[in-house]
This record gives sequence, C-alpha cells and structure tokens, in this order.
Amino acid sequence: EVQLVESGGGLVQAGGSLRLSCAASGGRLDDYSIGWWRQAPGKEREGVYCISRRDGATHYADSVKGRFTISSDNAKNTAYLQMNSLQPVDTAVYYCAATRSPYCSNYGGYDYWGQGTQVTVSS
Repeated sequence: EVQLVESGGGLVQAGGSLRLSCAASGGRLDDYSIGWWRQAPGKEREGVYCISRRDGATHYADSVKGRFTISSDNAKNTAYLQMNSLQPVDTAVYYCAATRSPYCSNYGGYDYWGQGTQVTVSS
C-alpha cells in the first residue's frame, strides 16, 4: 500500500510562490497517475493538476493555468506542485493522490490520498 505525505505548504503573500512535495513510500510513484487536489473551507475538493502514468500527459484546472506546474522525481519517489503568482483564492488544503489507472481520474478514482498541507495566501 502506498503512503503519501505532502509538505511545503505555508503562509505566503499574494504574488508569491510555493512548491509542494508529495513523498511516496510503499510503492513506486511512477506506477501511478498522480493528482493534486485542493479544498477550501466550505467548498468541495477540486482537482488542480494531474499527470497520467500512461503517457505523461498533464491536465489542470483553468484557474491555475500558467501559474502551477506538476512534476516528479522518480529517483526521489516524489511529486511536486510548483505554484507561482499565488492569490488569496488559492488558499486551501492541498492533497496529492495516486491512482492505479494509467490516466488521470476523477475524485472517486484515486486509490491513495495524503493527509494534506495547508496553503494560505494573504492579500
């Protein structure tokens, strides 16, 4: 069973950057498609970015286009979410998730979830 641990969250001013990490253990991260999700207070969890195991294709929410980037380091068994030009609307708990599917999945399709890391963007 894969365990996922996110880190890198924190408090940042609007316009700033953060890089979130998702360290995997108990399995190889490149055996999974990886997704980053976020949940703001009072809102549903939404998909932010994902990368498909099958072909490396990436998919992202329109709200993060041009600002966020997903990547991974197989040697470190870690995935990353680089977040630039952060805005207060990006404030949320960010989760990484892994699915055995060769493609990105919707919320219910992920097999493993991390515990989340808080990102707070001040105006």
